[in-house]
Amino acid sequence: MKTKIIAALMAMAIIFAAGAIPAQAKGKRAEMTFESTSHDFGIVPQHKGKVYHDFIFTNTGTGNLVIKSANADCGCTVPEYPKDPIAPGKKGRIRVTYDPLGRPGGFHKTVLIKTNASPAKRSLKISGRVNNN
Repeated sequence: MKTKIIAALMAMAIIFAAGAIPAQAKGKRAEMTFESTSHDFGIVPQHKGKVYHDFIFTNTGTGNLVIKSANADCGCTVPEYPKDPIAPGKKGRIRVTYDPLGRPGGFHKTVLIKTNASPAKRSLKISGRVNNN
C-alpha cells in the first residue's frame, strides 16, 4: 500500500515538474539591459520640489520580462515600474522620483529591482546635493 502511494506521489511530482520545464527548456529567459544604472542629479534646489530620472531598459532575452518589485531604501525615493510583462526586444522605463524637501546636503539612494530575469536582482542608484536656495 505504501509503495503505491509513494509511486503515485512521485508520478504527480514528475507531471507537475514537467509542466514547469517547457519555458526553460525552450531557452525562454528574460534579460534586463539598462542604458545606465546610475544618475547624478547634481545640485537640486530644494524649493523647486521633486526631481525624477527615467532608467530605460530593454528586454534583451527571449522570454517575457516581469518586474516583481522595485523598492527604495527610504521614503524620500519612489520608484515606478511597468506592471505588465515586457516582451523580448521591447523597452521599458523605471522612473525614480526623489523629494528633496527638508533634506539639505548630499544624497545617495538605491532602488532594488526584483525580476524574473537573470540576474533576478538589479540595483539603480541616484545621487546629488540638495541646496536650500
